[in-house]
Order: sequence, then structure tokens, then C-alpha cells
Amino acid sequence: MQAVQREIAQQLKVQAPFPDHAALEAEIARRIRFIQDCLVNSGLKSLVLGISGGVDSLTAGLLAQRAMRELRERSGDEHYRFIAVRLPYETQFDEHDAQASVDFINPDERHTVNIGPAVKALANEVAAFEGQHAVSRDFVLGNTKARIRMVAQYTIAGAAHGLVIGTDHAAEAVMGFFTKFGDGACDLAPLSGLVKNQVRSIARYFGAPESLVEKVPTADLEDLSPGKPDEASHGVTYTEIDAFLHGQPVREEAFKIICDTYRKTHHKRVMPFAP
Repeated sequence: MQAVQREIAQQLKVQAPFPDHAALEAEIARRIRFIQDCLVNSGLKSLVLGISGGVDSLTAGLLAQRAMRELRERSGDEHYRFIAVRLPYETQFDEHDAQASVDFINPDERHTVNIGPAVKALANEVAAFEGQHAVSRDFVLGNTKARIRMVAQYTIAGAAHGLVIGTDHAAEAVMGFFTKFGDGACDLAPLSGLVKNQVRSIARYFGAPESLVEKVPTADLEDLSPGKPDEASHGVTYTEIDAFLHGQPVREEAFKIICDTYRKTHHKRVMPFAP
């Protein structure tokens, strides 16, 4: 079991557990430099990130805002800007958490794009939905929401001459828990390789409210199951996923679920198939 865990962890470039506070600080500094290098090398001046209200976008936003502040201080160029974007589908049930996240990040700019009209207009034009069960339609439209959100972020990034930040990390990557060409699409992924608990640790380092750090993770894409916890979809907990990725013992059932899901979602983590 541990050999399989090591192999998957290596493929996902999983970050080892932080042995102490100094290691945490060093890793945060490394990821901030990574963000800065990506932007400077691109020749662009802005970063765009959708803020959902969960700890992943909160943490990525905190890293991005710190990176931009340091770039401005170092270069004297005030054109470096971090843009936080709210992308609700009509009225989001946990909008207060999303607003609290944006407030705590305190970005250089705040934008809001309601994706509801665009998703509904598209759904009304899709003849393939005719005769489909409501649950199936709801699931498909959940992925459509994620893709429309990314379209909005790239539209803003295009207008602002910037890059789009993604929030994927190892605990989601191993489960393929992202929408292909939706939240899985981005220009840089500063949380890559981290497990869920490490993402929370970084948020705590920045002093984020515990209510946001420990908020129950949810993709919140399905109208028929609003706020459905990620772990209900996974069939395993993030604690088990983190343990698996760090080579620690996990239940046999959890091991099987994670390995099976990793194998089935392989296509999400690679370039499109080609002859």
C-alpha cells in the first residue's frame, strides 16, 4: 500500500508535512516568489482569482495579495494589481462566507459577475437535455457553472492584461475533484502539491478567521443539493486523503476509493488525448 501511496504522491509532487513553523514560513515564501515570477515572466501586471468562500480560494487569494503587495513595494510600480472576483449563480447560499473571504483578503480590486443568466441561457439552448432526469441535468449544469466561471475570469484577465490563478491542490487532484476546463483551467496553481491541512495551515498563518479556515468544503455546483460537502462526494474524508498522500496508514476501504478514483480521473490531469 505504501509503495502505491508514494508513487501517487510523487506524481502529484506532494509537499511533505511541515516539520515546524519555520518550514511553513519558508514554503509560503517560496510560493509567493513563484507567483511573482510567473507574473513578471509573463510581462503582465494583474492576477485574477474567483473567490468562492472556501479555504482554498481564500488561501490562494492571500498568497496572491501578498505577492502583489511585495512586487509593488520592490518595483515601485503601482500597476501590479490583484483582482478578486465573486462569481455567484444567482444568490449563493453562503454568500456571507464569500464576502468575508474577500474582506479578509482585501484585494486591490473587487469584481462581481452573476453567472446565472449565462448558464440558464445556455441550458435553454441545449436540446440534449430534453427528456433527461432532473438529477442528471443538474449534475451537468454544475460543471457548466464551473466552466462559465472560468470564462468570466479569463474575460476579466484579458481586459486587465493579467493571469488567472487556480486553486487546485493535491487533495483535490488525487480525487479528480475539479471540472475539466472549468476550475481545472488556469495560468498558475500556487496551491499545487499541498494537502488540505497544509492549505488550512497557510490560511491560519495569515490570521484568517477560524470559521473560514475550518469551513466544510463544498463545490456547491448542484441546485438540487446546495452546499453538498466534498467529502460526501468523495466517500472518504480529507483527513484520510491527506494521510494517504503523506504515506500514512489509512483504512483499506479508503485506500481503494482513493486509488480507484485517481485511476478513473486520470484524463483530467493530462493534456487532451492525441494519436
